[in-house]
Amino acid sequence: MAWFSLIIAGILEVVWAFSMKQSEGFTKVGASVVTIITVVASFLLLSYSMKSLPLGTAYTIWTGIGAIGAFAVGIAFLGEPAGTLRILAAVMIIGGLLLMKLSSAA
Repeated sequence: MAWFSLIIAGILEVVWAFSMKQSEGFTKVGASVVTIITVVASFLLLSYSMKSLPLGTAYTIWTGIGAIGAFAVGIAFLGEPAGTLRILAAVMIIGGLLLMKLSSAA
C-alpha cells in the first residue's frame, strides 16, 4: 500500500505543478484551489508512504515522478521543447528511479 500511495502522491505532484503554472502566480482562483488541494493531498500520501519506506527511496521516487511528469505535461500541453538532451536527461532520471526502487528492501 505504501508504494501505491507514493505513486499517487507523485501523480498529484504533477497535477499541482501544472495547476500552479495555470494559476499564473495564484491570480486565477480555480487553478489556485486545485494547486492547494493537490499539494496537501500529495504531502499526506508521501507522509503515509514514509511510514514504511525509507526516506531516501520515498522522497526520490516522489520527486522523480513529479519531475518526469512535469516534463511530459510541459511538452504535451504547454509546447515546451522535447530536445534530444532533455529526453536523455529524462531517461536518466527514470533509470535512477528504477535503480532506487530495485535497491529498496520495502
